[in-house]
Amino acid sequence: MSPIIDAHAHLWLNTDTVVNGSPIHQLEPNRSRSLFFGEERQMLPPFMTDGQNTAERFLSNMDYAQVSAAVITQEFIDGLQNTYLHQVQERWPDRFFCFGMPELRKAGFLDEARSLICSGFKGIKVPAARLPQQFLTEEMMSLFLEMEVHGTILGIELMDGDAQVGQMKEVLQECPNLKVAIGHFGMVTRPEWMSQIRLAHHKNVYVESGGITWLFNDEFYPFPSAIRAIKQAADEVGMEKLMWGSDYPRTITAITYRMSYDFVTKSKELTDDEKRLFLSDNAKQFFGFSQLKELPYIKNMSE
Repeated sequence: MSPIIDAHAHLWLNTDTVVNGSPIHQLEPNRSRSLFFGEERQMLPPFMTDGQNTAERFLSNMDYAQVSAAVITQEFIDGLQNTYLHQVQERWPDRFFCFGMPELRKAGFLDEARSLICSGFKGIKVPAARLPQQFLTEEMMSLFLEMEVHGTILGIELMDGDAQVGQMKEVLQECPNLKVAIGHFGMVTRPEWMSQIRLAHHKNVYVESGGITWLFNDEFYPFPSAIRAIKQAADEVGMEKLMWGSDYPRTITAITYRMSYDFVTKSKELTDDEKRLFLSDNAKQFFGFSQLKELPYIKNMSE
C-alpha cells in the first residue's frame, strides 16, 4: 500500500465562535464537550480535556495509524484558524496542506483572501453549505477567478443535494482551470447526492470523503453502504477522481482514526489499485504532496 493521505481533517486551538447567531465554544475547563447550536455535543474524544485539537496530537494519531500526510480544512463551526494553520503549515510542510479561510460572511472578504494567498496558503476553503443558498455573488466569483490565476485550490462543501450545484457549474464554466475539492462526498446519504459527484466530470474537480463515516454512522463499522457509495461514485466519474478523508477529530468520538479508513483497506469489493488511488495517489497528485513519510506498523499492547 502506498503512503496514505487524509484529504479532510480539522485542527484548532479553540472553537470559541458564533454561527448563525448561536455560540459554539468549550463548555468549561477540563471537558471535551462543546455548546453546539444550543446543544451539548461531544466534539472531541473525552480524554482531550483541554478542548485543543492540535497538530501534535493529530500527528501522534497519524503516525500510529500510518497516515503520512493530511489536508487541513476549515469550517465556520471551528472558528477562523488561519493564524494557527499558517504556523502548522510552516512547521510541518511535508505532513500538512492547510486551507486558509477568509470571513466569507461579510462583504470585503476578497482582500482578506488575497492576503491569505500571498502569505502562503495554497488553498482557500468556502463552506457554501453554511452561506446563503445563493452563495455565488460578484465578489465570490472574483475570488474564484483570482484563485484560478494563482493556481489556488478551492475546497468547498455544498448544501444537500443539488441546491447549489447549478452555481458550481457556472463557476466551472467561468474558471475551467480552477482546481476544486468537493467535500463530504456530496453529502452522500442525502437525496440527489450524485448531482455533486457528477461535478467531477470536469477535469479539475475531485471529490473527498470527509465525514463519510459520520454520514453512515447509523450503520456503523465496517460501513458496507459507504463502500457501495464509493463504488457508485467511481462508476460515474472514475476512481481517479475520489479521495479519502476522515473528518478528524469529530469522527473519532465514535471510531478510532485507523477505523476511519481501514474499512476501505479491508473491503473485498474494491481492488488493490482502487484502494491505492482512493487512499493515496489521487490526493498526492491533486494537493502536490511529495517526500511522503514512510510509517512503520506499531504493534498494540493488546495484540
